[in-house]
Amino acid sequence: MKSVLYLGCPAAERTETEKRLASASVGITWAENAGHALNELQRREVPVLLDLSRGAAALQVARDIRTHRPATLMFAVVDPRRPDLTTEAVLAGMADVFARPLGGRRVANAIDRELAYESRHTGGSGHPRAPGAELYGHSPAMREVITLVSRAAAMRAGVLVRGENGTGRQVVARAVHLHQSGEHAAFVAIDCAAYDGDDLDAALFGSTGTHASGQDRGDASRGLERVGRDGRLHEALGGTLYLQNVADASARVQVRLARVLRDREAVLAETGETIGFDVRPMAGVDAGIDSAVQEGRVREDLFRRLSVIRIDMPPLRNRREDIPALANYFLREICAARRVPPKTLSRSALSLITALPWRGNALELRSLLENVVSGLEGSRAIALEDLLSHVRLDGGSVVFANGGTLKQARARFEREYITAILEQHHGRISDAAKALGIQRTNLYRKMRSLRVTRTRHV
Repeated sequence: MKSVLYLGCPAAERTETEKRLASASVGITWAENAGHALNELQRREVPVLLDLSRGAAALQVARDIRTHRPATLMFAVVDPRRPDLTTEAVLAGMADVFARPLGGRRVANAIDRELAYESRHTGGSGHPRAPGAELYGHSPAMREVITLVSRAAAMRAGVLVRGENGTGRQVVARAVHLHQSGEHAAFVAIDCAAYDGDDLDAALFGSTGTHASGQDRGDASRGLERVGRDGRLHEALGGTLYLQNVADASARVQVRLARVLRDREAVLAETGETIGFDVRPMAGVDAGIDSAVQEGRVREDLFRRLSVIRIDMPPLRNRREDIPALANYFLREICAARRVPPKTLSRSALSLITALPWRGNALELRSLLENVVSGLEGSRAIALEDLLSHVRLDGGSVVFANGGTLKQARARFEREYITAILEQHHGRISDAAKALGIQRTNLYRKMRSLRVTRTRHV
């Protein structure tokens, strides 16, 4: 069983928190203050959970611990109604930020991931876990998604995850899978657009299961589909089959998929025996899926079995409260993969990342951070200048700059950046100046010189 040291959890929540973490084999030692925590850490090194329910003042505890034990692994627990605390936790160097209510599996996964990262950096053989289900639910839009994930996990029916590219459709599908089937059941993902018709047939049903469908043969199998052991469908037995770009599958493949999902039985091609077909189907689709069904590019019978439960993924620009923690997660993952010390984001850099439009969603965010890390030397924090040398605002999209000096990049972006920060903070000059890392008087001066108007929200 893993152990954590938990500071700041309200007494009324401790019993339920213990149950949640114990379900993922995580044991808790409670600490009342920094002194108590440091005494415990002197006896044994364990990760620390710091609850920020008392507000930003609780972060002083993190600073006290960091002063005496800089290598201690620390996580923050925040109320999703306080996105400002998520930002402060990231700036304080938390390895991850968890939204309440705390999930045991989420904590266990993060501890395993961070210990594996540390092992890789120090030359050990540890490696990060396989891609999991890291859902950052600090925003109202994602809290709704997480509620739907829990509902979907309580049923073994088809799940349709709809959203733009890069919004985390497969991450959500994995979350449903893990909630219901656990880590040991197979999660088989296949991109239908990556195969020609016959190749997709063979990939799904196996090389020995592609010769003829059961209804074509009219034999004793009662019309059941043939599935070979080398097919992805057989691999998914007892688990989940996740289909991407299902509209690109041929009509024949769609017929066979609909039939095997309907019958919940198949003929094992190698032996001819009838086997149960316990596979949960999921699909990741874009906003045009309904048109694809109406136009006949996706069969209605297949679509019905894939869409018993629907989850709509919000674009990253509609869930800005999640960006600080998500960027922190990506940054630590990138640094671990490159075997460099974890880097942090300065306040102004994090403000810029939070304000950008992210038309490419999380994929675009990760790509930017990869480029920035590649261009940095040493272990210093990522400053605003490091980001401005890699991005420019072009019609609402983040584009990677191929040329131009840092001065040109700043001149091109500064007006839009300050405007975005003011909008993010609803025109509050004090908050915007703090996010920008400058004095109020300097911000007023910048606004006058750049002719930036102050937008007030009521």
